[in-house]
Order: sequence, then structure tokens, then C-alpha cells
Amino acid sequence: MTGIARRTARWLGRTFLTTALLALSLSTAPALSPEERLDDPALEARARTLAAELRCLVCQNQSIDDSNAPLAQDLRAVVRERLLAGDSNDQTIAYITERYGDYVLMRPPVQTNTLLLWGGPAATLLLGGLIVAWALRRRTAAAGADAPDPLTPEERRQVDALLGRSGPASPPGTDDEAPR
Repeated sequence: MTGIARRTARWLGRTFLTTALLALSLSTAPALSPEERLDDPALEARARTLAAELRCLVCQNQSIDDSNAPLAQDLRAVVRERLLAGDSNDQTIAYITERYGDYVLMRPPVQTNTLLLWGGPAATLLLGGLIVAWALRRRTAAAGADAPDPLTPEERRQVDALLGRSGPASPPGTDDEAPR
């Protein structure tokens, strides 16, 4: 390597490493601020568990426990308020679901309006398998129809004679005559 190429490679390596470390440090920033934490460790653990089960309506692919969005902060506060008021985990989830709908749940329940969500992947996989099987069967049938007869006309006549078949001595599409 030349000196310029070596310096360029070193510079690119350092730039990549710096960017990766910066992205890693930003992605691990806690969403929960210290003032949001509850004094009781058991209640805080319950609140974190519930927050992991609720979807951030702004981010849509993060739980409110992971999100820094203002709405997620508000929902975390509501969860903690409900737990401090003495609600159970199910009551807290029901309270939030009543206001925001099933979409707020990271694992929505299986209902008639969510059947496509739960059954869609299986139906797609099944449909794909059926299409592949149909295509393979069609390809095999087409290959069999175009394949030449492995027997010569004389061998075909001998097989037909041994099997006692009457009619054409050769398969359709050959130029041989019927046996005499």
C-alpha cells in the first residue's frame, strides 16, 4: 500500500469507529428520567414491566419504556399513577386500552378485528407454499411431456408385445408405423 492509501484507510477506520460508538451511545440512552422512578422497587419493577407491554403511539415500533417521545413520558406517568392508586397490572392495562384502544398493546388480543394480524403471516406462508408446489408440479409435468421416449421404436414394439397391448406400437408423436 502507498502512504496515501494507508492514511486514507486509517482515516476511514477511525471515522467508522467514531460513528459506530456515537450511534451506540445514543441508542442506549435511557428513556426513563430519574424523576419518573418510583421509590418502591417492587412498584417500579411492575411499572417497567407494564411500560414494556404498551406501544408508543408516536414511535409505533417502540414500547413506552424505550421511547423518549412526550406522549410516552405521559403514558409512563399514567402507569405509575395507576399503580400508586392501587390498581393491578390488568386494571392499569385496561385503563390505558380503554382510552387508546388495542393498538396501544404490543401484543394485541386475538379478536375478530385482529384475525388478519394474527393469521395473515400463516396464510401468506401457506399461500406461498401452495404456489411453489403448483409451479413445481407444472414444471415437472411440462418436463415429462417434452421428454423423448427412452425406448427405440423396436424396443417399444417388443414391450407392447410382451404386455399384450394392441394399438399403436410407438408413443404418439413418433413417425413409426403400427405393428403388422
